[in-house]
Amino acid sequence: MNKVFDVVIIGAGPVGIAASAHAKSNGLTPLVLEKGSSVGSAINEWGHVRLFTKWSYVIDKEVEKILNKHGWEKPCFDAIPTGRELLDQYLIPAASSKDLSQHISYNAEVIAIAKEGHSKHTTHDRDKMNFVIHYKDAEQDVHILSTKAVIDASGTWSSPNPIGRDGLPVPGEIKNSDSIEYGIPDVLKKDRELYQGKTTLLIGGGHSAMNVGLNLIELQDSSPDTKVYWGLRGENLDKLLGGGLNDKVPARRKLGLAAQSAIDSGKLTLLPELTVKRISAVEKSLKVEITSNGCNSHIYVDKVIVATGFRPNTQMLSEIRLNLDEVVEAPRGIASMVDPNAHQCGSVPGHGAKELAHVDNNFYIAGMKSYGRAPSFLMLHGYEQIRSIVAKLVGDEKAANEMRLTFPDFANEKQHCSL
Repeated sequence: MNKVFDVVIIGAGPVGIAASAHAKSNGLTPLVLEKGSSVGSAINEWGHVRLFTKWSYVIDKEVEKILNKHGWEKPCFDAIPTGRELLDQYLIPAASSKDLSQHISYNAEVIAIAKEGHSKHTTHDRDKMNFVIHYKDAEQDVHILSTKAVIDASGTWSSPNPIGRDGLPVPGEIKNSDSIEYGIPDVLKKDRELYQGKTTLLIGGGHSAMNVGLNLIELQDSSPDTKVYWGLRGENLDKLLGGGLNDKVPARRKLGLAAQSAIDSGKLTLLPELTVKRISAVEKSLKVEITSNGCNSHIYVDKVIVATGFRPNTQMLSEIRLNLDEVVEAPRGIASMVDPNAHQCGSVPGHGAKELAHVDNNFYIAGMKSYGRAPSFLMLHGYEQIRSIVAKLVGDEKAANEMRLTFPDFANEKQHCSL
């Protein structure tokens, strides 16, 4: 553990790659630790999903400079990419460039972070000590490295919320996990055989759930015996769907209206105010005991898709002195800004190092994970976070404290081309 890095970045997603680019351009030596075998490994799992914002809003300026230096073939900036296109046309070229490739280690899963020689309760000379990071490689061997600063951009994809409305798994959920999928499965292509001609219970009231539901409806066109239940755990349907007219992001507004049409046509069986009581294996299917609109009943399904959002996993940070809000689980400086009860992703103001600060100096959580349990994150926010954090790390207080985020007026956006 002789070498001390200027900054270690956890996660090689869009925000992590942006962090490495900003660090390099400011004279810092970064190291990106990515637990997957390639850049953007989490995005690869939902690569079939189209984003809600166009290319110009998902590209970091410092990363773009690096790409342009190497003859980057730019996509149409007014188009809206899929996750796969974001990888192929942006993240992979950036991570493969000679500027950044030498600073990324793959199959490196961070398992713990601490202050060198100091447990969480040790205060004496704490601020003078470097961070130590323990990580596992592909062979499960543990390595330790030292760094002056840490940016945790590991995201939340690996920590999906369970089915229970109380935030806990329901009885039978863990036992029957082989028939339960979390997130956004590719029901039209990669996972088609698992859902075609089957009965699926989709749980969740957000736009990820809408995406899955509409894909399942499309699957019905070629396989009419495909059946879909859509369970809302408490979301206001008028706000969720009819309110799509007022959503600031055009692609999401369109999605909400399409979901409303599917419900009206009977292609989706809606289960409002859903509470799942228990899941049991019955022969080759699952018996799901539920309460919907105050009535107890049960349904039989082949698969359950849980699209109820994500939460941050802070287990590896147990020896770091954090400053997290107890409710949202975001840094206290931004908790009120991102609270989903008050904001959606078109209304969160810009914020940076000052708002993201924790008790241990030079430790930051950035990107989706910084929003805790709030779903209102957009990449533009993450890139502005990174710009400010790196400015703080190099001592440029003025740049760190000013907000340069010019947020788009989604309501007036017009799409000029499509992919």
